Amino acid sequence: MPYFDAASSAPLHPVARQALQASLDEGWADPARLYREGRRARMLLDAAREAAAEAVGCRADELVFTTSGTRAVHAGVTGALAGRRRVGRHLIVSSVEHSSVLHAAEVHETDGGTVTQVAVGRTGAVTPQAYAAALRSDTALACLQSANHEVGTVQPVAEVADVCREAGVPLLVDAAQSLGWGPVAGDWSLLTASAHKWGGPSGVGLLVVRKGVRFAPQGPADERESGRAAGFENIPAIVAAAASLRAVQAEAAEEAVRLRELTDRIRARVPEVVGDVEVVGDPVRRLPGIVTFSCLYVDGETLLHELDRSGFSVSSGSSCTSSTLTPSHVLKAMGVLSEGNVRVSLPFGAPAEDVERFLQVLPGAVAGVREKLGAPAPETAVRGDSLVVDAVGKLCPIPVIELAKVIGDVPVGGTVRVLADDEAARLDIPAWCAMRGQEYVGEEPADQGSAYVVRRWA
Repeated sequence: MPYFDAASSAPLHPVARQALQASLDEGWADPARLYREGRRARMLLDAAREAAAEAVGCRADELVFTTSGTRAVHAGVTGALAGRRRVGRHLIVSSVEHSSVLHAAEVHETDGGTVTQVAVGRTGAVTPQAYAAALRSDTALACLQSANHEVGTVQPVAEVADVCREAGVPLLVDAAQSLGWGPVAGDWSLLTASAHKWGGPSGVGLLVVRKGVRFAPQGPADERESGRAAGFENIPAIVAAAASLRAVQAEAAEEAVRLRELTDRIRARVPEVVGDVEVVGDPVRRLPGIVTFSCLYVDGETLLHELDRSGFSVSSGSSCTSSTLTPSHVLKAMGVLSEGNVRVSLPFGAPAEDVERFLQVLPGAVAGVREKLGAPAPETAVRGDSLVVDAVGKLCPIPVIELAKVIGDVPVGGTVRVLADDEAARLDIPAWCAMRGQEYVGEEPADQGSAYVVRRWA
């Protein structure tokens, strides 16, 4: 069964498996002890730290191992903010950061700090100018992912790092998605990553704090990992994580060319074989293995089930696939369709024939879902210059489907008011207008939910 969700978690790399098994017999003891077994464990831990530091591009004494990438982010954000508390309590993040960064920002704000979210364009990228405009005299820390986890867009980290450095503000980079492809360029100050994203074992994260960065670890003191990551080190997993990071980086240049060709094929072919679809994310500045597209009139969860039945494991940013039942914050920030969203993230070694079979299966899967949901066919009847569509109580994509069914019933210049109480409609109706060349007039209050006004231009 083709696994196309490597951005969530990559399959365990063969080198990671070998290193894990080899170190189980040697890395079980306490590396802080001076007896023989402890010294063996310490040697393994030190060697792994050196290898990981070389792969990151930092000093070994700047890198510590944590229990996850999320834990690394939380420790990095809280420690950097605490270390610069005398400067101020202002934090800058982008609107498309991983939830671990945004959750840390929420806690900081609840605790009395201030947070600025830097907006992104329709491709999901920030601009250095936007970060420069967000900087203040009391800014303690700025955060920016190296590449987006949902759409693959690569961020201008080096340029933003220069802006922050000039202002004397440290930049924390979440490199979880990109580190397997190589070190992060730029004069950043802190960096976090997660081993299971590059084919290492789960339960291992990296936190790098450059020398000279003010940092005050939060929580109870612990002598492990320079006091920055509490708890007994999982040395076999750490060894496997470091070994696999070196292995995938050694393969990255050649594999990037191959996977980029496959994702370019998907980006080009999907709009040809599926109607009413938008490929999202930057077409050039993106990770090699990720391609994301949104299909109109499709329920994301249903589409994923259809693809799963056809033998393909893919992911989605659609609201229906989230435990919170709210639209993806990444897609929302980009202003693109949240329903019918499919993310294909190819693992190292993904066969080209699997991609071809996916492109053969996808049109039928989308058509089947659209038929079940009653997707619209073109209409030409004219009933007046204004219509009201009552979609209250119906989840997206139904409000969008109902809008599409009647937009042809009003003359050019006429309006349709869609009544809906599903939060996803606030994102999907403007996104539909952008995709179909219609004018989104705006949102108005209604007795239940909101009224979304659309003017027909085509």
